[in-house]
Amino acid sequence: MTRKIFSYFRNVIALFVIFVVLVIPNRLSDIYPDSFFHFPLEFLLLGLLLLIPGSVGKVFRWLAASVLAVGLIFKIADMATFNIFARPFNPIFDAYLLVNGMNLLNGAVGKVAALLIVAMLVVVSLAIIVLAFFLMERVRKLLITRHKASVISLLVLVSIWAVLWLVNSPRLSTQFYDQLAMHVINTRNSINDMRDFERLLVHSDEAKIPEQGLFQVLQGKDVLIIFIESYGRTALDKPEFSGHIRPLLQMQSEKLQAAGISVRSAYLTSPTVGGLSWLAHGTAMSGLWVNSQVRYDSLVMSKQPSLNKLFHHAGWRAVGVMPAITMAWPEGDYYGYDHLYHAYNSGYEGKPFNWITMPDQFTLSAFQRNELEPDNRSPVMAEIALISSHAPWTPVPELVDWNQIGNGEIFNEQATRGDSPESVWKNPERIRLQFRLSIEYTLQTVVDYVLKYGDENLVVMAFGDHQPAPLVTGDSDNRDVPVHFFTRDPKILDAIAGWRWAEGMVPADTGPVWTMDQVRERFITTFSTP
Repeated sequence: MTRKIFSYFRNVIALFVIFVVLVIPNRLSDIYPDSFFHFPLEFLLLGLLLLIPGSVGKVFRWLAASVLAVGLIFKIADMATFNIFARPFNPIFDAYLLVNGMNLLNGAVGKVAALLIVAMLVVVSLAIIVLAFFLMERVRKLLITRHKASVISLLVLVSIWAVLWLVNSPRLSTQFYDQLAMHVINTRNSINDMRDFERLLVHSDEAKIPEQGLFQVLQGKDVLIIFIESYGRTALDKPEFSGHIRPLLQMQSEKLQAAGISVRSAYLTSPTVGGLSWLAHGTAMSGLWVNSQVRYDSLVMSKQPSLNKLFHHAGWRAVGVMPAITMAWPEGDYYGYDHLYHAYNSGYEGKPFNWITMPDQFTLSAFQRNELEPDNRSPVMAEIALISSHAPWTPVPELVDWNQIGNGEIFNEQATRGDSPESVWKNPERIRLQFRLSIEYTLQTVVDYVLKYGDENLVVMAFGDHQPAPLVTGDSDNRDVPVHFFTRDPKILDAIAGWRWAEGMVPADTGPVWTMDQVRERFITTFSTP
């Protein structure tokens, strides 16, 4: 009797698990009790497949188990990518995450913990596959004990499902099939997109660089294009952040105005969200829409002239300042830098801020010292990535006297205080607080740099690389990032009047919004002469 009851409960659990796998949404934010009150067609079709006898039936059972396992793995992957990148998982575009995710985990939680997490993911994936085969076999045995009754019952239920479909019942579901089909279609579209982008790049050629008047309006100016990590529109729109960020921007605007520095602001639409900053860099510098790793890989192998190369061609020294680069970076060759500053050659001898190799203030100070202070030099065009506002957002640096920065050891005390990432990331509210504080720090750092070093020959465009992850923004399809343009020169200000950007550091809510791939072309058309 006990064995019979135990067998009964195992059957119920097997049916329940399969049902949950079929109907559970692929976004964590969509999972509610109501999500499970649906009638999945796949549940009935699986039952019919399991009743097919002989070797043919065995093949179908293996296929059904494989599809169930793959579908569940994709749903779990979707939950992760929706939570981080606000989009479903894409096996073509996201394969690189295995490597880059490991590097990020190493920095955030340590190598041992990162290896344990990866091992756990492998074990979970294998367990899902084994579980799928076990469930299929369990349900098959249950059905074949009353083969004829099972066939009739399933056919009746399929008929009922069809009738309900005809009357548009909201409780019917083909979600599992729909999501798998979506992944197949997205994969096919991704392959086609790769081919289309390759064809686009075929027409790119360095010979297309204009020979006359290129950036003539900027002659003699040092031009800085600064990417601010995770600085998205949510910082200005979400009440939790805007109540602090907007007053800060207004206060900084007043400081700049009092110092005779003009600033104009607007929004750009980034090709990415939640991460993959290099896609934003590639998009802005190339003038092409680089919204996937596959496109990025194709771009860096192409001859599409980057904005950096165009400035170099026009007589500027092109510099890259990338403090997050800690390994070989062959992709950097595409940009055409005359010199690249990375984590190990910027002169920083202070302690890292967890994953963050150095605070933004040191990054800008070292750049100023190494590139702009020497006499008898060419004008500099610099692409600078500021990373203090990158997760895990702890500890958050504080500004120090620029004249006391030296080799960065002054930051050591700051780098070792505050809560650990493990502590901060236990609480979503604390995560958002730390994010806001890091954005405030970086904005203050950029403005303070412009106030201290911004002479008539300095032009700065600073903008976010992407919106932060949905765990910060909430569910949002918006990919806009603020952009700020600083100059003391009235002639430069007149040149950008046609952009119709808002005065000050607070963008107009109804102002123009460029896609980030327009930055390169706008520089060419605005600052070049016929």
